[in-house]
Amino acid sequence: MAISISVVVLLLILAVVFVRNGALKLSHAAVCVLLGFYLASTSMAPTIHDGLTATADIVSNLRP
Repeated sequence: MAISISVVVLLLILAVVFVRNGALKLSHAAVCVLLGFYLASTSMAPTIHDGLTATADIVSNLRP
């Protein structure tokens, strides 16, 4: 749960930075949000979740 919240916060910060710099228009951000909601309700959602969880596990196990 903590990983998904931090990913959401990171993506929100990136979206705000892109909107403020003009690289991402508000309409584009809205389309991305809607795409996320639609993907969450599809049968691909568990696969995407498992992939993100596996990636987070790999990154958390890296030692500098």
